[in-house]
Amino acid sequence: MAVPVSQAWTVATYVLKQKLMGRKKYPLVLMLEPLFRCNLACAGCGKIQYPAHILKSELSPEDCFKAVEECGTPMVSIPGGEPLLHPQMPEIVAGLVARKKYVYMCTNALLLKEKLHLFKPSKYLSFSVHVDGQREHHDFSVCREGGYDIAMEGVRAAVAAGFRVTTNTTLFDGADPNSVRAHFDEMMAAGVESMMVSPGYTYDKAPDQNHFLGKAKSRRMFRAILSNRKKEWQFNTHPLFSEFLMGKQNFECTPWGMPTFSIFGWQKPCYLLQDGYADTFQELLDSTKWENYGAKSGNPQCANCMVHSGHEASAVDYNFSSLKGLLTTAKRYMFASLYPDEGAQKLLNEWRPEHESPLIQIQAPVGTTKTELQSISGD
Repeated sequence: MAVPVSQAWTVATYVLKQKLMGRKKYPLVLMLEPLFRCNLACAGCGKIQYPAHILKSELSPEDCFKAVEECGTPMVSIPGGEPLLHPQMPEIVAGLVARKKYVYMCTNALLLKEKLHLFKPSKYLSFSVHVDGQREHHDFSVCREGGYDIAMEGVRAAVAAGFRVTTNTTLFDGADPNSVRAHFDEMMAAGVESMMVSPGYTYDKAPDQNHFLGKAKSRRMFRAILSNRKKEWQFNTHPLFSEFLMGKQNFECTPWGMPTFSIFGWQKPCYLLQDGYADTFQELLDSTKWENYGAKSGNPQCANCMVHSGHEASAVDYNFSSLKGLLTTAKRYMFASLYPDEGAQKLLNEWRPEHESPLIQIQAPVGTTKTELQSISGD
C-alpha cells in the first residue's frame, strides 16, 4: 500500500467525521510554510524573489503548532522554500509527530544526508523529496547541475536509515513521458515508498511563464504517463486524482482543501494564489469569496490549474459524498487498474518534444547582494 494503513484509516475517519458534522468546507492537508528562503533557484518557482528581509523571516515552532491545532487536519505538508534551512525544523517536526500528525516534509534533499541525524524515523514522518524526473531533466528544472545526484544520495541515505521517503514530481511543457516513466522505475528501485506527480501551475511569481501546461496538454501527457502502468509503481495520490489528470474524471477545485499558513498568516485563497491573508483559519473560511476561484468561476488565473493542492481534496471529498463515490474509490483500491490503453501506448511511441527552448533562470531579488544571497540560502 502507498501509505500506512493507520494513515489511511485516520484520514478516512477524519473525513467521515466532517461529513457527519455537516461541514461543507473542511481542510484535508495543512500546507505549512515556515520560511521562503531556499538553496535553489528553480525557474518554475518564485519564492526566493521575495525581498531579503522576508527571506530571512521564519515561523517559530509555537507558530507552527498553533496553526496545526487551529486547522485540525490530521496531515501536514511542510513546503517552502527549503525546510531544512530552518534551524528549528527538527523541533517543529518532532512536535507535530508528538501530536500524531502525518507530516510530509518537502525538501530538495541537498541537505538531507547531512541533517538526517537530527530526525527520528516514524510512521508519522515522511521526507517528500522534490525530484523532477531523470538526472538531466531534474538538473535542468532546478537550474543546478549535479542536483539530482545529491538528492538521490539523500533519498538512499534516508531509506537506509528507516525513514519513509516519497517523491514529488512537477511536470512542465516539454517533459518527455517516456523519461518520466523511466524516472518512476528509478524511484521504485531506490526504495521510495510512493510518488506524487502533478502539472506545474502558472502562478505570477514564477519567472518562467512559458513552460506551464494547459489542460489539454496536461491530459494528453498524463494519459501517456499513467496509462499502461507497471504493477510495482506506487503513487501517493488518490486514484481518482490520477484519473482526473488522465482526463477520466472531472473535478472542480476545492481551494480550502489544502489551506496555507506562512509568515504572512492564512493565505487567500490557496497555496498557489495570493489574494490577501487572514489572521485565523476561521477568518480564512468566512472572509474568502470562494465563488471567485476554480475553473468554474471563470477566473483566468484558475483556468488551466490541475494541481493536486486544489483537486486531490475534491477527489477525496467525492469519495465520501455518495455511495457511488465510495464504491468507485473502493474498487480502485481493491482492484487497482494498470489502465491498459493502446492509444496511450501509441502516444508514447510517437512522442516528440515540441520545442527545446530553455527555462528562464530566476534573478536575484532587486537590491540583494551576493553576500546577502549566500546568507539567505545558508551557503
